[in-house]
Amino acid sequence: MAKAPKVLVLNGPNLNMLGLRQPEIYGSTTLAEIEGNCVALGKELGLGVRCVQSNSEGGMVDAVQKAREDCSGIVINPAGYSHTSVALLDSLLAVDLPVIEVHLSNIHQRDQFRRHSYVSQAASGVLCGFGADGYRMALEAMARRLVKVQET
Repeated sequence: MAKAPKVLVLNGPNLNMLGLRQPEIYGSTTLAEIEGNCVALGKELGLGVRCVQSNSEGGMVDAVQKAREDCSGIVINPAGYSHTSVALLDSLLAVDLPVIEVHLSNIHQRDQFRRHSYVSQAASGVLCGFGADGYRMALEAMARRLVKVQET
């Protein structure tokens, strides 16, 4: 039997504060709840899911590079690094894995500087404004993509 494809769910700075930090923008769901839901949904979809959160740009780059060794795709919420990190973009391009970008809030309705994401240049899709449901949507889309890739 073929091994289930693994997906890295990578969360950026301050997302460890979900549930406490600006719930009017980011909702009341905690990161632990989001990660638990991702792992459970992954099992339903036939995916392994590894969740990583880092408040540092280098930690995120390291997680992306490590994903090349054992993951088939990346779901990423780069948070504040969306708007600033060419290094994160470069790492995503270098590993050559399918990427789906997620944002809890609708970044296009927020401050002007939040409306541009470097990471989007590496992503096959971007979900924003759906709150924690965006992770579910991203994993479902990734599962469809990875199953399609395995069938070819």
